Amino acid sequence: MEQNHLKKQINSIRTSLFAQFTQLEELQDDANPNFVQEVVTLFYSDSKRLIGNVESALHNHPLDFGKLDDYMHQFKGSSSSIGAIKVKDECTKFQECCKARNGEGCIRAFDQVKQEHAILKGKLETYFQVSL
Repeated sequence: MEQNHLKKQINSIRTSLFAQFTQLEELQDDANPNFVQEVVTLFYSDSKRLIGNVESALHNHPLDFGKLDDYMHQFKGSSSSIGAIKVKDECTKFQECCKARNGEGCIRAFDQVKQEHAILKGKLETYFQVSL
């Protein structure tokens, strides 16, 4: 009974995360049983670095919109590769602000990127705790 409840909870969390996440899970096998967790760990390591880069770049004046766009392009690619659709969408909004050379818009969009990133992190942490 308890195991059935855990399976339902895992499926619910997985569904609320993103569709592409299941594709990552399909790549996991007995030869690499921690594949998904390793990919997610790499994503968070990389995204932490990129968030720091963007934060630093947003404190420079004048803003280097090209550099900001490059950082966000990397972040969007990483997010897309693990199926983090909401994070990817917020990255796209940030890039639109860069193209418009809208510094205030970049700051607001970056706040949204960080918020979606934090929500995703919480969901993934819960997923890994439940699935172990």
